[in-house]
Amino acid sequence: MATLGTQAPGAGLQPERRCGRTAPPSHPDVQRGRRQFRSAACGAEPDTAMGILEKISEIEKEIARTQKNKATEYHLGLLKAKLAKYRAQLLEPSKSSAAKGEGFDVMKSGDARVALIGFPSVGKSTFLSLMTSTASEAASYEFTTLTCIPGVIEYKGANIQLLDLPGIIEGAAQGKGRGRQVIAVARTADVVIMMLDATKGEVQRALLEKELESVGIRLNKSKPNIYFKPKKGGGISFNSTVTLTQCSEKLVQLILHEYKIFNAEVLFREDCSPDEFIDVIVGNRVYMPCLYVYNKIDQISMEEVDRLARRPHSVVISCGMKLNLDYLLEKLWEYLALTCIYTKKRGQRPDFTDAIILRKGASVEHVCHRIHRSLASQFKYALVWGTSTKYSPQRVGLTHMMEHEDVIQIVKK
Repeated sequence: MATLGTQAPGAGLQPERRCGRTAPPSHPDVQRGRRQFRSAACGAEPDTAMGILEKISEIEKEIARTQKNKATEYHLGLLKAKLAKYRAQLLEPSKSSAAKGEGFDVMKSGDARVALIGFPSVGKSTFLSLMTSTASEAASYEFTTLTCIPGVIEYKGANIQLLDLPGIIEGAAQGKGRGRQVIAVARTADVVIMMLDATKGEVQRALLEKELESVGIRLNKSKPNIYFKPKKGGGISFNSTVTLTQCSEKLVQLILHEYKIFNAEVLFREDCSPDEFIDVIVGNRVYMPCLYVYNKIDQISMEEVDRLARRPHSVVISCGMKLNLDYLLEKLWEYLALTCIYTKKRGQRPDFTDAIILRKGASVEHVCHRIHRSLASQFKYALVWGTSTKYSPQRVGLTHMMEHEDVIQIVKK
């Protein structure tokens, strides 16, 4: 038998014999065999998880060693588009695990959900036990919490569900530890509390931000103001209402072509980066507020505590000494943007024991829908007492915007 190592690709293939006849070299079966041989000789393999991880690593290295300037902006834009594509492929559930699903089976309850994430042994379980009546095992060794433990914070009349998630490690987005399950739950939260060890908070913060960024979670960012609509024909229509300093029409077209989009309408309403434009194309990004909570401040100097406290979106606490927990609750309420509305029946005093919890910016119509789904259709007018009115009580309609701790009396037709 001839060895393949000493022959050119395809040289070892013998013409196939069928019914005593020799298939010609141009026969489809021979051509198919040659293609299979070439693929094997070149080491071609399907895009497995390991293959995708290698490609992601190569692209990240290429981006890191490429100097950013005008000459390389198109090259970098294409690399970032490829990187986003491979990361999306990595997050797609495999057929074998599709039936199992990802994430922890935790029913959403209360008026808001807060995800508590961080590295092992930073104080998440201790924090949950202090803020709620839930007992979560806490110990000095890592990986004490192995599943999701829910608790409820009762604050200003609202029930806030707090989820103590297992500690995640570097590489969680690729499935290390229980990273994918933790991140899947974090995507369903209204606010993320990132618990950090104050003695090594900078390193932990950078790693956690990178892990969440790679799975499409954008912390303390708003959705880019870009209008994007794929079409069936007509090519790419590009416009902008502002001066663009980070993106150009050519770069936008290159990124769209990388995603096999050749017909679309694009309108930039703000100056955005190529990464933000890619987020708009992908369309599955989650934008949520995040509080960076530095625990164990009793183990660092006052100068370091002051420096951490002045950072944006940051709160410094000590679970061991129960320091600054009240201020953390106030900041959490601010980030959740919740509003308490009290109801009043005609001729009676307001009911301050049972508040209606809504998002900030809710209208009278939202209050009606929360009370009963048919109330809005029977609505005549409402009387409102509180900071949202010019005088109390003020007669208002469905579009009136409610403020925190307003009192409302609804009159039906």
